[in-house]
Amino acid sequence: EHFRKAIACDWMALASALETPKSLFILGRGPSAAIANEAALKFKETCAMHAEAYSAAEVMHGPLALVGPDFPVLALAARDASEPSIAEAADSLAAKGAAVFVTSNKAKSAQHLPHVATGHPLTDPLALIVSFYGFVEAFARHRGLDPDTPPNLRKVTETI
Repeated sequence: EHFRKAIACDWMALASALETPKSLFILGRGPSAAIANEAALKFKETCAMHAEAYSAAEVMHGPLALVGPDFPVLALAARDASEPSIAEAADSLAAKGAAVFVTSNKAKSAQHLPHVATGHPLTDPLALIVSFYGFVEAFARHRGLDPDTPPNLRKVTETI
C-alpha cells in the first residue's frame, strides 16, 4: 500500500531546477544516507548528470563551497531521528540561494516534495526511493535518454 502511494508522488517540480545545472547534491542521514547514494548513482546512470551524495551533516563543511544561487539539492528525509537535522541543512542551503527540495514538512525555506510516511523509520527510506525512481525515469526521458539503456554501462562485471 505504501509503495503504491509512493509511486504516485509527483516530484516533477524538481525537474525545472535541473534543466541547466550540470551537478547536484543529494542529502540523507542515518538510513536515508544509503538511498541518497543510490539516487546519486541513478542520476549519473540514467540522466547523464553528475550527482554527489552527502550526509546532511558533512555537506555543511567542504562541499558547502560549491553551493551558490540555484544550485540544486535534493534532501531525502525519513521520519526518524535525523529528520530535524536534514530539514535544518535544507533550510541553511536554501538561505544561501540553493534550489532545495526536501521530503520533510519540518523544513521552512526549502520546497517540499510529496512523500509517504510508512510508520517506521527503517521503511520510510524505501518509500522515498520508490518515489525517486518514478521521478528519475521520467526526468531521463525528458532529457531524451532511455533509462533502460544507459550509455557505457556494462551489466556484467568481472571479479578478479
